[in-house]
Amino acid sequence: MTNLTHAHCEACNADAAKVSDDELADLLTQIPDWHIEVRNGVQQLERIFPFKNFQLALAFTNAVGGLAEAEGHHPALLTEWGKVTVTWWSHKLQGLHRNDCIMAACTDDLAKTAGDCT
Repeated sequence: MTNLTHAHCEACNADAAKVSDDELADLLTQIPDWHIEVRNGVQQLERIFPFKNFQLALAFTNAVGGLAEAEGHHPALLTEWGKVTVTWWSHKLQGLHRNDCIMAACTDDLAKTAGDCT
């Protein structure tokens, strides 16, 4: 299996295939801190990143936003004092694509370099 942090998002359209349950289980081994949320029948990857204060949380949010823009794939971001909730899913597919797992892994890498992430 390819390391997710070395991969890039591929363009996908509404008829692209969602990840299968088996593929998702394999991909989740590379992003073990993420969990599946189902909202309105749509699977989403979510993780809460803790920070020591709002300024650090906001800086991380902006870094994730820059990553999202660079890849053309955008998450839901909730920035609060001391934490950022990041949620990835493929809007066009109404579910999860390999791209979402790639972006989750890249988000984990950003957190490692964010500093003061508790």
